[in-house]
Amino acid sequence: MLPLRSAARRLRCWPLLYEQRRARNSLYGPRKPRGPLPRTPMTIRGPAPGEPLPWYLRKAPPVREQLPELNTVTYKEKLYPVPWLAAPVFPKWERGWHHPYQDPSPPMEEMPGYKERPCFMFHKSTRVQEGVKQALWLTKTKLIQGLPPQILNIMNDPAHQLEDQDERVQNAISHAFFRLSTEEEIPKESSCLVLLEDLLHLCRMMTAKYPKLSKRMIAEDYRLSAAWQRESILLQVRGLNGKLLNVKSPLPPIASSEEIFATENHTLETFYPIAPTMDLQETNVYEIKNDTGFRRDYPYHPHTIYFVAYDKYIMKPEYMRAKMIMFAFGNALAKAKELYGNEPRILDNPIVVQSIGTDGHWFQFLVFQLNTTDLDSSDGVKNLAWVDADQLLYEDARRYPVIKKKIVEIPAGIHGYQPDTFKKFLAFYLHGAV
Repeated sequence: MLPLRSAARRLRCWPLLYEQRRARNSLYGPRKPRGPLPRTPMTIRGPAPGEPLPWYLRKAPPVREQLPELNTVTYKEKLYPVPWLAAPVFPKWERGWHHPYQDPSPPMEEMPGYKERPCFMFHKSTRVQEGVKQALWLTKTKLIQGLPPQILNIMNDPAHQLEDQDERVQNAISHAFFRLSTEEEIPKESSCLVLLEDLLHLCRMMTAKYPKLSKRMIAEDYRLSAAWQRESILLQVRGLNGKLLNVKSPLPPIASSEEIFATENHTLETFYPIAPTMDLQETNVYEIKNDTGFRRDYPYHPHTIYFVAYDKYIMKPEYMRAKMIMFAFGNALAKAKELYGNEPRILDNPIVVQSIGTDGHWFQFLVFQLNTTDLDSSDGVKNLAWVDADQLLYEDARRYPVIKKKIVEIPAGIHGYQPDTFKKFLAFYLHGAV
């Protein structure tokens, strides 16, 4: 038996002895101290300018540079890859003729449309960070919540409604989401498009009552292009957008001259420190072009643009409303420059373009009035936009009932149908023909 004092001393020294033994038997040798490096001139400032690095910081040159006469053994003669042999370097193969899709593009500086001044593009997939606020600044527009009285008068008049209107709309919803296919899960992109087509078909049923509706046309896959300057920033709206309803006679102005000139006192809301061009595509290869997407002698005018968003998580309602404002503004601006030229001015006859966006469940309504093409400065007359956001067509639509413990909790069918939403949809369609 050891004395009690020596046994206690051994217990106290045991961790230190264990660490020394472990460091001595370690595979990588004794452990380095975990303290700060000594404060030498090298660790504080590095080597003096012009002096070489210390040997342990120098990177060894490759073997090919050390022995330039060394021959590289490749698997070129074997005609198949060999892991321990180098890969051969073949000369670049020239096709001998121009392929429009597979030829490498030249550098940006050598392209024919290259310009030093950048242009910021808004296209169908753009999602601006600040949503409606950013779209209002880019288009120099004043926002008015709610629909204009011209639309509300058509909406609230029972004479401008279909017979058995609510029943027909619910049949259209059932057709799009329940009876479109025998599959258990109907794709959202199919059901949304079918619902929009069915609702437009119900609107076209009013043609017998209002003959002006027969002189309309719906266009798809047309390419819009409209360019303007905003505080010395070059902007463009271009590319494909939704379905466009065209009419022979343009929509009458919504706001009077007094209301238009009263917008001079309105101050546009900014979102500093976020840049107004955030999320827009910046490019130096572009063409400044103002084109409605149709020929110059096309006798129709834009009436309503219909947008469909399949996934509300990708294209959120705020992004959808901003997209509606930008494309309604783009269609109106391209038409204004076609009618009045490229010179900035206050329009004698403002151009009105409507827009409706939906994901099959929620509906967004917009009426845009272009009052001026002088968009560079934030002062002066502004454009106007009436927005009615987040209107439900129905609360829930189920193809199969929800059954728990043999009790039907939620029956199949359409629940919480909102008739006012289709009334607004129909009023937008009838606007200009009633």
